[in-house]
Amino acid sequence: MKDPIFAGRTAITGIGTSIPPYKLEQDKVFQKIEDSCKYHSDLMRWARRIFRQNGVESRYTVEPDFLRPAGECRYLPDGPGVPVPTTAERMGSYERESVPLAVHAAREAMADARIHPENVTHLITVSCTGQFLPGLDSILLQELGLSMRVNRIPLQFQGCHAGLKAIQLARNIAESMEEHTVLVVCVELCTIHFQPPTSRDALFGASFFGDGASACVIQAASSRQENVFLLGQGHSVLVPDSREEMIWRVGDHGFDLYLSPAIPKLLKSFLREEIQFLLDDRELPFLWAVHPGGRGIVDAVQDIFALNDAQVSFSRNVLKHVGNLSSATILFVFKEMKNELVKQRKAQAEGISLAFGPGLTAELLAFTYAAKKESPEESRSESMYV
Repeated sequence: MKDPIFAGRTAITGIGTSIPPYKLEQDKVFQKIEDSCKYHSDLMRWARRIFRQNGVESRYTVEPDFLRPAGECRYLPDGPGVPVPTTAERMGSYERESVPLAVHAAREAMADARIHPENVTHLITVSCTGQFLPGLDSILLQELGLSMRVNRIPLQFQGCHAGLKAIQLARNIAESMEEHTVLVVCVELCTIHFQPPTSRDALFGASFFGDGASACVIQAASSRQENVFLLGQGHSVLVPDSREEMIWRVGDHGFDLYLSPAIPKLLKSFLREEIQFLLDDRELPFLWAVHPGGRGIVDAVQDIFALNDAQVSFSRNVLKHVGNLSSATILFVFKEMKNELVKQRKAQAEGISLAFGPGLTAELLAFTYAAKKESPEESRSESMYV
């Protein structure tokens, strides 16, 4: 008999992540920023404050140039007027480096979900840090051995909230027909857009963004599955009069990012109402998968809902060790959460996921973690995984 908790539900049944090989220690990045800003004492004071308080200790990059000594890095030269890579050069790096990261994360997700490539019916690819055609979606079909008839859905240039947006879209697709199995792949190379900071606001992006990829499999839930996130209701909301708070535009020397320091305060003006709308007056859940867009965002969510440190520890750990990976980050948080729940042998728990992006846009999704183990009468042979 089918367990009622799984009946008619879809779930994240597998998660994969990948990071590039080059590790950026926060103090060394600051040295390069310091060298690049040495003629601007006001910027230097803000840089010290931002780097000291942002909750990041390390990040990863696809660009080995960032490991060169301060003053020799092309992306953050030690003086004004020194040429930096053009947008075309940066897009060349993106096309070259994004594919291996995406492939690794996708294979790991399929292996975790115990599905074969031929099981995938839909592929959603997500990125806002680069573009090329034929795109990542078409390359992944061939690299992963997916069917050439897989329905491909690219989500481009949406920002940090797009990973959770893709999960919600995948849930809708999987709910429409039980045979649908959706592979979501997010890849972001944020560091290839680093530029010499020219304002205090530009320092935020340089202080906590990193590179990485994540992926997940979403399909009809089954009691044969273990350690899954059953997906509930969700919605997105566009916050009025906030379009200037988060901006991402294509410039001549990479993409230009603006993040307002007022975003955490803005969250406090609307988020409680949106959570109440999502939960329909049910109690607040125990699990919180919050996109760590920055330390201030996690702090704001914790303050608004009086969460304890353990409830936001997954987001803080991801921010601390890999930084903000834009759309790819939320699945790093889910993976961190899953690993801890398995370690604790938690059987079941209700949760909510939040992510924020330009617009200002907020994505909200309710979920249930379930660790039901396979019963003998339901077991079936799985002779080969990815």
